[in-house]
Amino acid sequence: MTLFILYQTDYLKTKSSRVFFGVFDSRAKAQDCAKYNQLELSNSKIVIEEVTLNQCSKP
Repeated sequence: MTLFILYQTDYLKTKSSRVFFGVFDSRAKAQDCAKYNQLELSNSKIVIEEVTLNQCSKP
């Protein structure tokens, strides 16, 4: 199962400036949330990180 994590960050997209906004089951829903909350401005950007659940990998 793939999930999408929405963050707002500075224009340089540094990890230390990320602010968590939610977890979504589709990229489109994450983008809609970002638009609705006006997260992407001239001095801030959005990052949508894709993660996979229930995946086992050998070390």
